[in-house]
Order: sequence, then structure tokens, then C-alpha cells
Amino acid sequence: MTRQDIYEKMQEILIETFELRPDQISPKALILQDLDLDSIDAVDLMVKLQQYTNKRIDPESFKAVRTIDDVVDAIYRLVQETNGAGT
Repeated sequence: MTRQDIYEKMQEILIETFELRPDQISPKALILQDLDLDSIDAVDLMVKLQQYTNKRIDPESFKAVRTIDDVVDAIYRLVQETNGAGT
């Protein structure tokens, strides 16, 4: 699973679940301010990403994310760590 795979899945989730327009979504978009997602939305997003990755996401590691890119990085690190591989 590459960073691009994760980013594309994030786009899909944001469009389908939160009814965002594709032009609202960019790597530097702020989750709370630009996308107007609240904490409950963030939990929903985390659940969907867990289903996608089949990995448990520690809520503590998710608290530090601010942008879509931050989420992609956090998920990518999680996948790499649990697979025991780095790319």
C-alpha cells in the first residue's frame, strides 16, 4: 500500500461519506477548518480507514493530524510498521 493508494482512498471516503467536492480535497487541506469536519466526523473517518487498512489506529496518534497529508502520513507509517517494512 503506497502513500498514493492511501491518499486516493481518503479522497473516496471524504467524497462519499462527507459529501465533499473533489476540488475541496488537497494534501494541505486542513481537516477541521478547510473541510469543516468535526470530531465525530474524524472518528467516522478513522473507522473507515481502519476498515481499509485492516489495522487498528491508535486514537492518540490521530490527535496530532491537521491536514489530509498528516492523515496519509500517519496511516502510511502504521501500515509500514505493522508490515515490518519501510519504503
